[in-house]
Amino acid sequence: MALCGEIGELVEIFQWLSIEDSMLESLSAKDLSRCKEEIADILIYLVRLADKLNIDLMTESLAKIEVNMERYPVTLSKGNAVKYNLRNE
Repeated sequence: MALCGEIGELVEIFQWLSIEDSMLESLSAKDLSRCKEEIADILIYLVRLADKLNIDLMTESLAKIEVNMERYPVTLSKGNAVKYNLRNE
């Protein structure tokens, strides 16, 4: 639950910003500093959770990348936010 709270705090920084205002070169120094703090908090909670569940984050991350490569082939999904198999439905 604490992890969700920290993610919420990160999202709050961007909630009312336009895409342009969300870019690194447009973020204020204050917002960038807050992002760094919230991302660090998220990482700490995530690593702690993985440790408690005996999950190897690197192994599981690589496995998930493999799954995503099969589910979302670059040739069918690059440059489009709509899942390729839902485009013509």
